[in-house]
Amino acid sequence: MTGSIPSLPRRDPRGHKGTFGTVGVVGGCGAHDVRMIGAPALAALGALRAGAGLVRLIAPGPILSEAIALCPSATGKALPVDEDGALAFGTAVQAFDKATDGCDALVIGPGWGEGGVVQALALRAVQQEDRPLVVDADALNALAKIPELHQDFRARAVLTPHPGEFVRLAQSLKIKLDPTRDESRPHAAAALAQRLGCVVVLKGAGTVVSDGLEAWTCEHRHACLAAAGTGDVLAGVIAGLLAQHAAAMSLFDLARLGVEAHARAGERWERSRGATGGMLASELAEEVPAAVEELRAKI
Repeated sequence: MTGSIPSLPRRDPRGHKGTFGTVGVVGGCGAHDVRMIGAPALAALGALRAGAGLVRLIAPGPILSEAIALCPSATGKALPVDEDGALAFGTAVQAFDKATDGCDALVIGPGWGEGGVVQALALRAVQQEDRPLVVDADALNALAKIPELHQDFRARAVLTPHPGEFVRLAQSLKIKLDPTRDESRPHAAAALAQRLGCVVVLKGAGTVVSDGLEAWTCEHRHACLAAAGTGDVLAGVIAGLLAQHAAAMSLFDLARLGVEAHARAGERWERSRGATGGMLASELAEEVPAAVEELRAKI
């Protein structure tokens, strides 16, 4: 399925930042041997550029100020760490619940690293039904290690795997479909969506979005998007749309709109620079507002 997608509502000129939702971005790794700071900041930029009113960066304490420095429009909440800088056992789940309270949508996973605490927090997030959730990157890898995940998965979620992440998660759920071949990608995305009761965004040239009933393929293919960090921006864009519109629109439609806006942002960058490579993910985020505006209802 390709073709038309619904329009986004016009933005209320009387609205304030609370009107347009709060996105919580949970990610980043402060372990001494592996420090990842940029990914959650890029997701936060994506959410803000998609029109979210507020973004809250939720990251390990030692790297929180550095992440906010990359996205100063965000606020921050720190997660506790141990003496090695890794997320702390025992207190992280309670801190996660407190830090995410009041968020209208979440992104989990960008630059999160690995380990038992990451797995526990990822499972905690997908067990909750109170708000929509984007599951990306290391959160997908953590969930792939949980036996019988489908029995615990209750969230209204959008999963955003690239083919490698898809394979790891699909294998754990006994799904045997190739996420790399054009003819099998829609079936692969649909199978995972059906298994977990979620929406799947299977990234790649011709990104596929499926809710298990329908599968839609993005017609845009822009080489500039094959760059580090663009997936983090996409996760943020989708979460930004969820925070604003999930009460009135389906997750399937909002995921499609997020993918379309992200692709059009890449197209705009290529057109403005006269290039198909060399794009920074932060530059992609700069193109998102105009791309989103193209998708709004005109009357």
